[in-house]
Amino acid sequence: MYNGAIGWIGITLGFVWGAALGLGFLNPDHLGGYASPRRRLLRLGHIAMIALGVLNVVFWTGAPRLALGSWEATTASAGLAAGALLMPAFCALAAWRPAFARLFPLPVMCLVTAGIAISIAAVRAAMAAQGGMP
Repeated sequence: MYNGAIGWIGITLGFVWGAALGLGFLNPDHLGGYASPRRRLLRLGHIAMIALGVLNVVFWTGAPRLALGSWEATTASAGLAAGALLMPAFCALAAWRPAFARLFPLPVMCLVTAGIAISIAAVRAAMAAQGGMP
C-alpha cells in the first residue's frame, strides 16, 4: 500500500501550502480578504491536504488489524489516495476558476467509497471478535 507515502507527502505539502498562505496574512486584502471564496477554498485545500494525509497514514498503520478482504483493501486504498490527491487539487482549481467547483463530487465519491469499504471490514472484524461472524 502506498497510502503511507501519500499521507506523509500530503502532510508535508500541506504544511508548505499553509506557510505560503500565511505569507500575506498581515494584508487584510490578501487573496481577496478574509471571507473571500478564493481564500476560503485555498485554506480548505490546505487543511484537506493535511487531514486526508493523516487519514491515509491512519489507514496504512491500521489496515492490518481490520483484516480487509482483497476488494476492500484495494477499494479503500485507492479511494483514500485519490481523495487525498484530488480534494486539495480541486480546491485550488476552484479558487483559480470557480467552474472547477463542479468537480468536487469526484473526490467526495472516492472518499465515501473508501469509507464504505473500511466500514464493512470494520463491522466484520468487530463481529468476528465477538464470535458472531467468521
